[in-house]
Amino acid sequence: MSYNTFGRLLRFTTWGESHGPALGAVVDGCPPGLRLSEAEIQPFLDKRKPGQSKFTTQRQEPDQVRILSGVFEGPDGAQRTTGTPISLMIENTDQRSKDYSEVALAYRPGHADYAYDAKYGLRDYRGGGRSSARETAARVAAGAVARLVIPEVTIRAWVSEIGGDAIDLANFDPAEIDRNPFFCPDAAAARRWEKIVDDARLAGSSVGAVVACEATGVPAGWGAPLYGKLDADLAAAMMGINAVKGVEIGDGFAAARLTGEQNADPMRPAEGGPAFLANHAGGIAGGISTGQPVTVRVAFKPTSSILTPVETITRDGTAGEIRTKGRHDPCVGIRGVPVVEAMMALVLADHKLLHRGQCG
Repeated sequence: MSYNTFGRLLRFTTWGESHGPALGAVVDGCPPGLRLSEAEIQPFLDKRKPGQSKFTTQRQEPDQVRILSGVFEGPDGAQRTTGTPISLMIENTDQRSKDYSEVALAYRPGHADYAYDAKYGLRDYRGGGRSSARETAARVAAGAVARLVIPEVTIRAWVSEIGGDAIDLANFDPAEIDRNPFFCPDAAAARRWEKIVDDARLAGSSVGAVVACEATGVPAGWGAPLYGKLDADLAAAMMGINAVKGVEIGDGFAAARLTGEQNADPMRPAEGGPAFLANHAGGIAGGISTGQPVTVRVAFKPTSSILTPVETITRDGTAGEIRTKGRHDPCVGIRGVPVVEAMMALVLADHKLLHRGQCG
């Protein structure tokens, strides 16, 4: 059984490898009549593409998307979705497979090298093949399509912590997120992170990060009580992103340290529904959205590809050391921001269609 597809009604399948000729996604289940061209997708890919600062990998990929199917000229002359599968392709133009010659013989600790060998008996060692974070470009493209399904929802993500250094919420400025290379809403923290990430880069090491994401405009009622919980699907979507090792909905683990009254989200009467006085639940109760902002925090581990020698074994079991050459992110969580946004959009769009299918 091969798992390359995510979603129920709005489904997407990604394909391709880090050093293959191209990668992409097929989005199926998208309603017809939505305006869609490359111009609607490209801005999200531009946020994720490599080589934009010294704090990310220096691989130079334009990440230009092509729509191969699923759109046609509508009555107004604009390209619109037809209700058929939408195929998206992004070419790889800057591969350097020779950087991975040593990886062909030995396993990189922290990577999926050994696990892939154990499962399949062979692996594409060039950049990690399917396990490379390069695959997330296809998710971002698919997420741009999903956003068209949920125009009532606004999704915004940011980096809230790098290398154990967190932002000060008192300094939170949404406009600051796009002003620095870290997607950081705290200008003071962004200045500190320059040194943290640059020091790791110069030392041939890496640091982890936490990405926070908020979706506003989600109405009450999306999700299901048990096996289609909105928060469960969000957790699965985020955990499926490369290098993610932890997910929190709302207060997450902090909720375990609260009392019942502290963790409650009190309600007062208001026009059109309750007015909530808190949002510890992250906008989801019993697996169903409450109408509050849906919030999630995602923990990215330090990039496993580092220049510092690490003990390992070869494929034949011989002990040794390995250092990963090539161009890698000193903090992979930075470029994880548009990926987290994309997965949020894909889950919410799927649940909107599921809710409409059951409840009209």
